[in-house]
Amino acid sequence: MEMEMEFLRKLPTPQELKEQLPVSTEVVAVKAQRDEEIRNIFEGKDDRLILVIGPCSADNEDAVIDYISRLRTVQEKVKDKIFIIPRIYTNKPRTTGEGYKGIVHQPNPEQKPDFLSGLIAMRKMHIRAVEESGLTAADEMLYPENWGYVSDLLSYVAIGARSVEDQQHRIVVSGFAGMKNPTSGNLTVMLNSVYASQHPHSFIYRGYEVKTNGNELAHTVLRGATNKHGESTPNYHYEDLNLLLNLYE
Repeated sequence: MEMEMEFLRKLPTPQELKEQLPVSTEVVAVKAQRDEEIRNIFEGKDDRLILVIGPCSADNEDAVIDYISRLRTVQEKVKDKIFIIPRIYTNKPRTTGEGYKGIVHQPNPEQKPDFLSGLIAMRKMHIRAVEESGLTAADEMLYPENWGYVSDLLSYVAIGARSVEDQQHRIVVSGFAGMKNPTSGNLTVMLNSVYASQHPHSFIYRGYEVKTNGNELAHTVLRGATNKHGESTPNYHYEDLNLLLNLYE
């Protein structure tokens, strides 16, 4: 039996959308500077902490800009000790596939899905956030095909708990990527994903044969787990961190 798939319309490529909605030289400079600072922190050349913070779904541009502007004020107060990366997550994972899936699907939550408007809204929101706050953001790569639309704006990419076992996510991942443990809490699955992301790969991406050099800064993100009784269990205590370190080594 053939899977039925109706092709509705062709969407612009990431390059085409970037040409329609270009970033300024100021934004390019801000991202380059912040990327360098983040790399220095991960490599131990800078002893500040990285704080990735914000809501798990960014679905209203004005609210996001208000929030990120407030974070800018906090960043100034703690800049000697903490480097803030705001979360602007434009895709919302759904465990059952039902419910609001984020601004890319529905730029207006009260209306039907509109992916063209959604891609435009996503890019515009990320551009405005950098322009008005000077903070480049984090986004979750729920759909690897979407990453290219904002790759020139993001300073951090997360791979979610439901995606961390997926082959495409592991090998496409770029930027400064954090791999979350799966909802089961299995640390080995997460570490396998980190290992895969740190090494070169060849694969098909958006109709092209491509290759990557590996992302040496891929790392783990402990996000808690759900046990067999459906209860949430934290995994950030000393014994959890010690176990993770031993497994990684």
